[in-house]
Parts: sequence; C-alpha cells; structure tokens
Amino acid sequence: MNILKSIGAVIAGLVAIFFLSHATDAALEAAGILQRGAPLPMYGSELLITAILIYRLVYSVAGCYITARLAPNHPVRHALVLGTLGLVFSIGGAIVAAQQSLGPAWYMWGLVLFALPCAWLGGKLQTR
Repeated sequence: MNILKSIGAVIAGLVAIFFLSHATDAALEAAGILQRGAPLPMYGSELLITAILIYRLVYSVAGCYITARLAPNHPVRHALVLGTLGLVFSIGGAIVAAQQSLGPAWYMWGLVLFALPCAWLGGKLQTR
C-alpha cells in the first residue's frame, strides 16, 4: 500500500508544478506579457526570462515540498524522485528547444541545473 502512496505523492507534486507553471504562463499571456503559443524571445528579454526561470524554480520547490509532505516515509527521497523526473523532462526539453530555437539555451539548461537542488530543498523544507 505504501507504494501507491509514494506514487500518489510524486504525482501530486508533479501536478502541482504543472498547474502552477501553466496558470502563471496563462496569466502572463492574458496580460500581454507573453505571446500565446510563441517561443520565448532569444534576445532582449533577459529580465523576463529570468523571472520565468525563477517562478518555475520556486514552483519546483513547492511541488517537491508537497511530494515530501504526502510521502509515507523518506520524504526527501520522494522529493528527489520527483526532482529526477524533472531533470529528465528538463534535459529532453532543453534538447528539443535547442533544435527548434524555442528560447535561449541558458533558460532551458538553468532548469536542468537546478532540478535536483530544488527537489532537495523542497524535501528538506518539509522535514524541518
């Protein structure tokens, strides 16, 4: 039964990250700050892209916190499992983004670089 709780905890954190990220993106699109369906600008919007990177990292910490909170045992380990999933997804996204010029490489590789530290922080915040 603990395996189902573990899977549920990881899925809950993943859904939270996905929902928060997409809701914020939608709000920025509705405000006219981001263009709906358009790739991130390659140059000239470094501050905006940095802000996007920061809120996505904050949401990653929050999602990993949720995972750790719901984990039946070993909360940091569960958060790191979610972080590992995020790392794999981010690497895939960075490769696709580089091939299709969907935004600056530093943004995508920033997500890769910080995936596991955010997961660890989310898990540690829950155990505190």
